[in-house]
Amino acid sequence: MVAMRETLDSAEVRHATLDDAASLARLRHALWPDGSEAEHLQEVHRFFGDGRRGAVLVAGNQSRLVGFAEVSIRSYAEGCRTDRVGYLEGWFVEPEARRRGVGRRLVIAAEEWARSHGCVEFASDAEAANESSAAAHRALGFAEVGMIRCFRKDLR
Repeated sequence: MVAMRETLDSAEVRHATLDDAASLARLRHALWPDGSEAEHLQEVHRFFGDGRRGAVLVAGNQSRLVGFAEVSIRSYAEGCRTDRVGYLEGWFVEPEARRRGVGRRLVIAAEEWARSHGCVEFASDAEAANESSAAAHRALGFAEVGMIRCFRKDLR
């Protein structure tokens, strides 16, 4: 258990590569279980094949990834004043790696990426009922700017 804790505490944060695809698909599936792991794998491959409209950061060591953050640039984000906003599209750390600074390091790296691409604001979202995510966001300095309900309708 001590070796596992030390490994998690020293998790390296870096940009994902195509070699991370299977692990990244597993982590994405844990965050977004509505899609299958195979669908997430296709999405990861699409990301690496389409000119990278954003960044994917991963945390872990040579043998295992324990977290990821996907960041993009949006022209609009709720509560923001500028039209070039760094946006934390997805952020996940495996339960056994939480509360060790891994998530914080991922978000700091995502903020640095956004800053390096000319963003002066950074935004994110969480499901309304996800209190642990809201608490994690607040702990990293995010301010809640509102709650919205989203709707959709088929036009076929």
